[in-house]
Amino acid sequence: MSGHVGDLSPRQAEALAQFQEKLQDVLPSLPAQDDYFLLKWLRARSFDVPKSEAMLRKHLEFRKHMDADNIMSWEPPEVIRRYMSGGMCGYDREGSPIWYDIIGPLDARGLLLSASKQDLLKNKFRDCELLRRECEEQSRKLGKKIEMVLMVYDCEGLGLKHLWKPAVDTYGELLSMFEENYPESLKRLFIVKAPKIFPVAYNLVKHFLSEDTRRKVVVLGSNWKEVLQKYIDPEQIPVEYGGTLTDPDGDPKCSSKINYGGDVPQHYYVRDQLAQQYEHTVVVNRGSSHQVEYEILFPGCVLRWQFRTEGADVGFGVYLKTKAGERQRAGAMTEVYPNQRYNSHLVPEDGSLTCSTPGIYVLRFDNTYSYLHAKRVSYSVEVLLPDAASAQQIQHLGDRPSEESLNHSP
Repeated sequence: MSGHVGDLSPRQAEALAQFQEKLQDVLPSLPAQDDYFLLKWLRARSFDVPKSEAMLRKHLEFRKHMDADNIMSWEPPEVIRRYMSGGMCGYDREGSPIWYDIIGPLDARGLLLSASKQDLLKNKFRDCELLRRECEEQSRKLGKKIEMVLMVYDCEGLGLKHLWKPAVDTYGELLSMFEENYPESLKRLFIVKAPKIFPVAYNLVKHFLSEDTRRKVVVLGSNWKEVLQKYIDPEQIPVEYGGTLTDPDGDPKCSSKINYGGDVPQHYYVRDQLAQQYEHTVVVNRGSSHQVEYEILFPGCVLRWQFRTEGADVGFGVYLKTKAGERQRAGAMTEVYPNQRYNSHLVPEDGSLTCSTPGIYVLRFDNTYSYLHAKRVSYSVEVLLPDAASAQQIQHLGDRPSEESLNHSP
């Protein structure tokens, strides 16, 4: 059932009337008071009035906390203005604003070491408000209701560095903020230029997305430029993405509207590390090593680790066993991530590895070179699995056009 203006069942119309009644005390402070706005919250909670009311009241608290009325005049810190990638550019064939997210050049670590998480969240909220107001403006201009935004995610260059745990956790918070405060605002999310690691990255964040949003995520194949033009007039697409739009100075990337990010220079850093929680702590005796084993059942999984030591450095490497069932010496195994010494007592170490072959992977903390000191190591390790649906899709895409969404993901 649709649940949109002009297409309500008697039960939905009744729920809307109840909803309006319950919100009398806050109606004037809502960003909009019309049925279009109220129905978004009802649809987001399947017309369960108490749940919809709780969601909307929580949103009003959030708006207060973020000083929503003045958010457009808030200036984000310079490092965010310069290095947070993405931007609004053009409109689709129905008049909806288009937002581009540029993942590859985004330096998440640099941003998290240079800006507060609160400012990053506030900046994302400002983007959302910008898009909401743009939809209102378009509705006025076109004389029809524009409620949703089309998103294009450029995933070229998405890599292991983007899987850094604090970055994924923060990104999850940004997605949750969008889901909780802007329901029913996403029309479609096109993923273009997705690399092989995309299914692992998607699997890390998909649980932050509602079922409805997941249905709208579409991974495009090599014909992505044609598909975009089905939904967007070429005059509204930057040359960089297969259209004819440029900046006034002829820039094909439309950099005046879309920020392409880049590495954050270290002079912006205000901290040299983020507080980490570790799951395990072991003492590696002098002259010995500590091995941790993980079985990888199929290719494409990613091993992600972080560790720190107390007082002194430690060696670390990753190996693939050549014989199952018995502990092997480093020399008898295949080295897949070169063993070297890390000053992890000064700066915590983290890294990841894409496992191209199944087998038993051994993470080895090496203290064999130290004849005097035992080393205390705190560490966490995770095996990141690819999202099955998108992995299958990317495999099948090859050069075949595809436009199915990822909703059949588990």
